[in-house]
Amino acid sequence: MRDRLLALLVVVIWGVNFVVIKFGLQGMPPFLLAGMRFLLVALPAIFFIPRPTIPWKWLLLYGMTMSFAQFAFLFVAIKVGMPAGLASLVLQAQVFFTLLLGVVLMGEKLRVNHFVGIAIASGGMLVLAQASLHKPGSGAVPLAGLLLTLAAAFSWALGNLTNKKILAGFPQRNILSLVVWSAPIPVVPFLACSWLFDGPEVVLSSLSHVQVGTWLAVAYLAFAATLFGYSVWGSLLGRYETWRVAPLTLLVPLVGLFAAWLLLDEALSPAQFGGALLVLAGMAVNTFGLPRRRAVAVR
Repeated sequence: MRDRLLALLVVVIWGVNFVVIKFGLQGMPPFLLAGMRFLLVALPAIFFIPRPTIPWKWLLLYGMTMSFAQFAFLFVAIKVGMPAGLASLVLQAQVFFTLLLGVVLMGEKLRVNHFVGIAIASGGMLVLAQASLHKPGSGAVPLAGLLLTLAAAFSWALGNLTNKKILAGFPQRNILSLVVWSAPIPVVPFLACSWLFDGPEVVLSSLSHVQVGTWLAVAYLAFAATLFGYSVWGSLLGRYETWRVAPLTLLVPLVGLFAAWLLLDEALSPAQFGGALLVLAGMAVNTFGLPRRRAVAVR
């Protein structure tokens, strides 16, 4: 029971994470906010957690795909108008990008349920995109926000494959040590991007006039969503079969959509809701497989 509650707590933390990003971006530009997040992930934890026994090139690749590219695209997407709830759902395209990249880059084979799941979810994404881009009034989602979120999902998929290569070559690696020791890698690129795209004045002004709410958002992203979330999730994956733990991530976009509706007043149109259901159905088929027909006994 304790482990189930911990797993559900992590799912809630990760779902609310998207709303917290939205709040944090009100006080900091996206690259600076992301840089502060990973700076707090690294410090002071890096002084107490041993470095993972993997080559630096893999640590660098993991940090640049899973941490830098993914969150650079995601934070900018939300900044330019991507709703937090929809971002939590569209980002789950990483599941299908991971499958397809696994075929192209690693020669993996897909099963029938994978093809069906990809087809259903792709249809859902098209419905969702059509409904979101042409939503009447001020609720329309900018195309840039949608494309940037998909780019974040693609980057996450690259990070998943990197993580898979690391796990295959170094099976004893600890997920928390990997997260902590890869955290400093994106900090400098994030700060450099903020200095370049936002300008020195904006960066210095943001750092010198940080409000309490912004620091709370950064702390949540660093300590709750990253350090606590990944350490608990890694522990659960180590104690239980993957099929028992991994499907719970299907609840993350549901929590994200609900939290965005509750805290940000983000409501889905009927067409968006239908597209979201198709995406979730595709994810479920991918995870659980197709329903099997039971043989009917003939008397």
